Amino acid sequence: MAKTSFYPVICTDAVGESADFFRHWFDFETTFESDWYVSLRREPDLELAILDHTHETIPDGHRSRAQGLILNFEVDDVDAEYERLVTLGGRRAVLDIRTEDFGQRHFIIAGPDGVLIDVITTTPPTAEFEQQYVE
Repeated sequence: MAKTSFYPVICTDAVGESADFFRHWFDFETTFESDWYVSLRREPDLELAILDHTHETIPDGHRSRAQGLILNFEVDDVDAEYERLVTLGGRRAVLDIRTEDFGQRHFIIAGPDGVLIDVITTTPPTAEFEQQYVE
């Protein structure tokens, strides 16, 4: 299969609010916008779409809001992002910033659609977890 793109689509009842959230807090730009679908892009290669969960393009029996979804954003300085998003920005951390033995320093916030946003900087794992990484 020749791939040209891959991106998540968040099914929500808050299309505009969700798109605004990602534009404001994560610097995405709109590439297409209607009342039921918004396509977002952040250079160089991040894409995301927001879709009204009741739209007819979704097959019957599958028209529900996104649940159990976590979007990971790996960044150079998670502490600076925590300061920007939580301390100064007023976003509530649903998981406060911490360093994990498996090799991450991270925190989690929730978007207006309930999707979790995990902001991560990789760290050296402990010896126990280092063995589990595949080269």
